[in-house]
Amino acid sequence: MNEETVGEPSEKSASQKTASASTSMTLASAALEPNDTATAAGQQQQEQRPTTSAGPPTTSAAHHQQQQQQQASSTPDGGPQTPKQKPQQQQQQQLPPMPQLNANDMRELREIKQLLWGDNVREDVFKRWSQGFEFSDYEPSALVQKQGGPCAVIAPVQAYLLKIITMDTHEFRLSEITPAECKRLLIQALCNILRNCRAPRYRLVQLHRHRISSDNQATKERATTSGTAAAAAAAVGAGTGAGPNANEVDEEAEEATPETVDHLTGKDNKGGQDSSEHHPDRDLTPEEFHARLYTLHFLDGPTVARYFGDHYNQLTDTYGVMLFMYSVFLTKGIELVAADISDTSEPIIHRTFGYGGQSMINLMLTGRAVGYVWDHEQDVGGLKLRGICEQSDIGYITTMEQMRYCTVGSFYKNPRYPVWVMGSDTHLTVLFSHEKKLVSPETPSEHGRRVFKSYDPEGNNFIASSLLREVLAQLNLVSEQGYVNLMMKRLDPENLGIILLNAFMEEFFPCERHSAPDTFELMHYNGIPGSNDNNKVRYYCGSAILLEGDLKSICASNPMVTCLQTKWPNIEINWHDPWHTPSLN
Repeated sequence: MNEETVGEPSEKSASQKTASASTSMTLASAALEPNDTATAAGQQQQEQRPTTSAGPPTTSAAHHQQQQQQQASSTPDGGPQTPKQKPQQQQQQQLPPMPQLNANDMRELREIKQLLWGDNVREDVFKRWSQGFEFSDYEPSALVQKQGGPCAVIAPVQAYLLKIITMDTHEFRLSEITPAECKRLLIQALCNILRNCRAPRYRLVQLHRHRISSDNQATKERATTSGTAAAAAAAVGAGTGAGPNANEVDEEAEEATPETVDHLTGKDNKGGQDSSEHHPDRDLTPEEFHARLYTLHFLDGPTVARYFGDHYNQLTDTYGVMLFMYSVFLTKGIELVAADISDTSEPIIHRTFGYGGQSMINLMLTGRAVGYVWDHEQDVGGLKLRGICEQSDIGYITTMEQMRYCTVGSFYKNPRYPVWVMGSDTHLTVLFSHEKKLVSPETPSEHGRRVFKSYDPEGNNFIASSLLREVLAQLNLVSEQGYVNLMMKRLDPENLGIILLNAFMEEFFPCERHSAPDTFELMHYNGIPGSNDNNKVRYYCGSAILLEGDLKSICASNPMVTCLQTKWPNIEINWHDPWHTPSLN
């Protein structure tokens, strides 16, 4: 779609937007059709739009002067009095303004589709991702994952939902949460993830319940039923009109009224019933799905939450998970996502198995689509590979670290809330606790241990003696060369060229005290019914104890303990259910 299909707001509409004080919601149809088809549809739509909307944007002063002259000689409904137009005035008055095609959103959605799926979307993988957000019948606040694949979205959403519970309540009473409360928690969790993108506005991707057609008649029908007059749209949405990007936003998409949104989502305005041609449960092909996408723009989180509440069926219907995934990527922006990923040669969603890559997991958890889980960035063979740049609300631990495939940094292992996404080689689950002390601020000794281990990326519990001065300098300890030489002789008396972690800690932090308690309760969630006892998705509780010393036993037959030991090396846990051990797969 070319830029010429994007119109400027009229002077009347702009003044109404300026006078409004509420938050604006903008709408743009963004169907992922071939460029020539979309362009043709946009040109037909532009011809049929009422003359209350101005022509294509331009920067020439002559054009603005000509536009003002046309507005001065316009008819009461805003159209210029020209002989050619008079025979069509009656027809145009029956066609309310159709929100313009958003060329920028269309381009980004095409690129996001390519980034996620690659050149072709495999239909079997697409079907595994085709599910809505659905709660378990046996655990009110636990989301169900129907098939393998979408855990890269569902697990982070579940983690944020549990974060809200642990943040708002002093005790766990998970079985007493009502359906209405679960709905509120889900919406709040989704808004948390979108907010992490730190974007100037939220761009939600939604599914048009009617098939988007490029022929003239379909365009007329859409224009007739998809919105009210521009003045009504400006009254509902708020645009301040005074910000530096106000004109840019208006050029991309017009404001949407509730009537417009209800039509696009397949609801009538009376009873909220689905009056669409497409039943939400009918399977769409990947091509049909992407051809029906459109976007909604919001300027603040509370407006997004209200929209989710009013159109909750969009979240629970067949494609709710994918629509939210696209919304996160679009809100973040394809340029920023691509810059974070660096290597875009392979699709984020695995072509065969359908699981989401680490970039998607990191985007959902932190708002950045970086491909690594260590702290900050690391130099690997001259390449600067970026990881997690700050402490996250939600943590992440994985069995892949014990296998030496990756190194999880302190920002992920020590999040702000006692909730961790747990990764295996095939699936994502969630670990959480009501024990707030598990994520209390670092003690000096814990900080010293973390800095020391940052110079030991292979986890050998020792560093080269030549690195001692850098470690001391980073800890703000004495790092003069004479003192460092003295410490090297003391910590490496046999002159082996290495300094052990235990010797370092005993010398500089002799009174080490762990901030975490020695015993605490942990709970585990796995959204796949088949991984739960009797196919009932619910939480499993266990009692954990931290043993003395740094020695740990490697138990390859118990991936759960192996994963927990990457966070707590000396942990043991006894699950309360004697008949079922929680699974990471």
